[in-house]
Amino acid sequence: MYYTLPELPFEKDALEPHISAETVHYHYDKHHAGYVDKLEKALKSETQRALTLEDLIKKSYKSEDASIFNPAAQVWNHNFYWNSLAAQPQGGPEGELLQAIERDFDSVDDFKKEFKTKAASEFGSGWAWLVYDNKMSSLRVLSTTDAVTPIVAGLQPLLTLDVWEHAYYLDYKNERAAYIDAFLDKLINWDFASTLFERQALAA
Repeated sequence: MYYTLPELPFEKDALEPHISAETVHYHYDKHHAGYVDKLEKALKSETQRALTLEDLIKKSYKSEDASIFNPAAQVWNHNFYWNSLAAQPQGGPEGELLQAIERDFDSVDDFKKEFKTKAASEFGSGWAWLVYDNKMSSLRVLSTTDAVTPIVAGLQPLLTLDVWEHAYYLDYKNERAAYIDAFLDKLINWDFASTLFERQALAA
C-alpha cells in the first residue's frame, strides 16, 4: 500500500471564521502532507506495505518502532481530525449518540466541560478524544500525547481535536481555550460521530 494525502472533506475556507483558510492550508498542505511523506520514506518492505494503516500503527506501537509509528499515527489522527470538523453547524448530537452522552456524562453540556478540561490540560502537543470503550460499554473522554492514538488501546474514536499549536496558533495565538470552545460549539461533525457510534453498536 502506498500512502497519499487524502482530500479534505470541505473547502479550505469552509471553517471560517472559526478556523481560517490559512491555518487549514499550513495544517493540511504542510503538516499533514509532511507526515504522509515521512511515512512513505519510513516504510522499507512490502510486508509493511501490505498492512492496513491501523495494523501498521498497532504493530509499530507494540514494537516501539517510532520511525514508523509516529508518522503513521499522525496520518491517521489527521485523517480523523478533518472528518471530525463540520463546515456547517450541526446543532448537537441526536438519536443513539445523544442518549449515550446523556447516560455517560449526564448532559451534552457536561460532556463539553469534560472534553474542554482534557483538551486544555494536555501539556504541549497532543489530542483530545471522544471514544467508545467496548470493554466498559460506555463513552469516554481522554487526551493523548504527541502521536498516540486511542486505537492502540482498542478504543473506538468518535471525535478528535488536534491541540498541537499548529492547529490553532495563527487564529487564536496562545488562546487554546477559545479554539476548544469554537470546536465544541461550532465545528463538531456530529453526523460523523453518530455514524461511527451506530456502526459500533451494530458490531457489538
